[in-house]
Amino acid sequence: MGIGKYEPRTIEQKWQDEWRERRRFAAESTSDKPKYYVLEMFPYPSGKIHMGHVRNYSIGDVVARYKRMRGFHVLHPMGWDAFGLPAENAAIKHGIHPAKWTFANIDEMRAQLQRMGYSYDWERELATCTPEYYKWEQLFFIRMMEKGLAYRRKSPQNWCPDCHTVLANEQVEDGKCWRCDAVVEQKELEQWFLRITDYAEELLADLDKLAGGWPERVLTMQRNWIGRSHGSEITFQIEGLAESITVFTTRPDTLFGATFMSLAAEHPLVKRLAEGTPEQDKIKDFVHKVVSLDRIQRAADDLEKEGVFTGRYCLNPVTGARMPIYVANFVLMGYGTGAVMAVPAHDQRDFEFARKYDLPMKVVISPAPSEQVEPIKVEDLTEAYTAPGVLVDSGEFTGLPNEEAKAKITDHLAERSIAKKTVNYRLRDWNVSRQRYWGAPIPAIYCATCGVVPVPESDLPVILPLEVKTHEDGRSPLPDFQEFVHTWCPKCGGPARRETDTFDTFMESSWYYARYTSTHSTDAAFDDAALKYWLPVDQYIGGIEHAILHLLYSRFFIKVLRDMGYPVPDEPFASLLTQGMVIKDGAKMSKSKGNVVDPNEMINKYGADTTRLFILFAAPPEKELEWSDQGVEGASRFLGRLWRLVEELLPDLSASGACANLDPAALSPRAKDLRRKEHETVQRVTRDLEPPFQFNTVIAAVMELVNELYHAKDELRATDQGKAALSSAVATVLTVLSPVAPHICEELWRTIGNAGLVCAEPWPTWDETALARDEITVVVQVNGKLRGKLVVPADSSEDAVRQAALGDENVVRHLEGKTVRKVVVVPGKLVNIVVG
Repeated sequence: MGIGKYEPRTIEQKWQDEWRERRRFAAESTSDKPKYYVLEMFPYPSGKIHMGHVRNYSIGDVVARYKRMRGFHVLHPMGWDAFGLPAENAAIKHGIHPAKWTFANIDEMRAQLQRMGYSYDWERELATCTPEYYKWEQLFFIRMMEKGLAYRRKSPQNWCPDCHTVLANEQVEDGKCWRCDAVVEQKELEQWFLRITDYAEELLADLDKLAGGWPERVLTMQRNWIGRSHGSEITFQIEGLAESITVFTTRPDTLFGATFMSLAAEHPLVKRLAEGTPEQDKIKDFVHKVVSLDRIQRAADDLEKEGVFTGRYCLNPVTGARMPIYVANFVLMGYGTGAVMAVPAHDQRDFEFARKYDLPMKVVISPAPSEQVEPIKVEDLTEAYTAPGVLVDSGEFTGLPNEEAKAKITDHLAERSIAKKTVNYRLRDWNVSRQRYWGAPIPAIYCATCGVVPVPESDLPVILPLEVKTHEDGRSPLPDFQEFVHTWCPKCGGPARRETDTFDTFMESSWYYARYTSTHSTDAAFDDAALKYWLPVDQYIGGIEHAILHLLYSRFFIKVLRDMGYPVPDEPFASLLTQGMVIKDGAKMSKSKGNVVDPNEMINKYGADTTRLFILFAAPPEKELEWSDQGVEGASRFLGRLWRLVEELLPDLSASGACANLDPAALSPRAKDLRRKEHETVQRVTRDLEPPFQFNTVIAAVMELVNELYHAKDELRATDQGKAALSSAVATVLTVLSPVAPHICEELWRTIGNAGLVCAEPWPTWDETALARDEITVVVQVNGKLRGKLVVPADSSEDAVRQAALGDENVVRHLEGKTVRKVVVVPGKLVNIVVG
């Protein structure tokens, strides 16, 4: 009896239809079962999935299917990160509306994902560009306004001249726009911000809660980005003016060596200092030049240090020395106070600046005298001395170790009300304003009488008008669309105008994981019971490139939701897997490099199961995956081999569960060996389907079991007990392989005579007694060199094994003429005979 040729496309469609009809992967809002929420980072709807998507989603699908079989109530949703510049720019390029472009792409990508057989709960599908979604985002923003977490201020911003919008610092890469590679400019703009800095300490502290669940590399990246620094704020009085300059420094121990002051070009005092001085025009030109530079470039170590003297001086609070005040290109307003007390003898940037402009230096830290090193002299310096030491030429603090001096100098100044201990963060508030059309409208109204007024909650959502026509140059059409702009003030009833900026798309992706718990809720953002049941996400999966932006914003957002009263945890993602890139010919797959492999072509040629099997087998999930056509062919051959094995054995197979309960006493030695291999496979696969996830070894273990079936089948088909062992082992192969290659496993499961779905089977458990061996092989060494192998009963005593080793014919030859000094027996493994 034959089952016909293996035709992946036919059987894959068949089982996808059946899963959908049975609502096999739909999750209820809550359950008495333990929950497991697995989520891959949702895609931007570009129109086609790529192999990076396939790898990401295949990993998540294996985990979801495995956990269902382990008895968990699994939530595994999918949706679309559908707003943003790429869709808008592509739509403009093709002369169609961004909404039409986006929804057409969603339809295309949904069909592709469904062809891969992923076990998504499609009933929870969402798209962030729909009012049903962004209505709640607007509500959160209004409540942030009420709490003072959302505010508007004017500040210099990264401006992309090609995309016609501002960019967050994180969206500027090497001075260029992360989307279009245009050189970024600096522009003074009124923008909306979220006070993520209010949560800086908690965001930092809670990283400790994620240790063990998140990659250490990602935790380190987040710690560095938040960038907590303990230091002091010190006040320097400006000579001849009422104003003073406050600096933040982590090195108060060097204060006696501060010889000049450096200000950021954006510092609010710069204009005041320049007024009425001969340097006024020179300073103005310099400031214009500096603020046009990318802020990341300005912070680079290799930046050529430049500055301009303001003509003013401030006073060193401990020495009274006059310190010239400069505007410097390497000082940023984004860190500390935008003012730096320059200590050129002990800071390399200050050293380079002082050498360039012939400014004074003063050594105040020198190696400890016990180190028998000559005291440092200014004229001998070729670079700044930044190592630890003791203070010199520092008044009453001279002789103190510099670490001890930090606190004592700060305390001394605090008594005079000119310093205080403080903590500073590198993290800046999140700019959420974007000057583009395709985004969620910011729910704010501007009234000449009442100022900035939030849109009333009852008027939400503020719907993005779809009847506008986009501009070819990318400028937003919203400011020109009077039907949208013109409105009435909800406070005084007078004429007013709407905000025409839209939200940064990271707003949408910062809370979508929570909306998945309640996508059908229409009268509230969330169903509280569902939200409380499902969060946090148990396993989150996505690329390392999102380690800062998306993950940090998501962590911030859930804390804000918590503080608004929603029943959410402190952290959104309990465990994180960052999968490696898919590369081909030594480079990441990309259209520009011409090395893209189209998943559609793979499915058409080989089927979804082969595609999934290869991409999971080729490398551990966190490593880069090198594409190999030969590897794909190998995956296809393995599935064909499995198909032929079941076809050949079909007359002898009966419907059986995995790891069937067989009587060991009735089994032949060959059947026992197969049963042991079957249970060893389940043990290995179960271990490797848990974090840190080794899907490649899962597949390797199943392949070994299939090989064992091929070797044993002819002998075992001769007896009923042998057939039972074969049936159990085949059932185990299909059960444990089904999360990886679900379609072929369903087809063969049904072919054997099982009535249900293999994906609904309980996960098999191994029997420790089945793992026991009647006989074991023991290696025999003489002075550490292999000289023989023994097959002995598994329950042999150490003395019996020792005597068997000493009596082995081959071993005896290597003992002739030598004295046995010691015999070491490692139970179940080896015997080492030491001779002299």
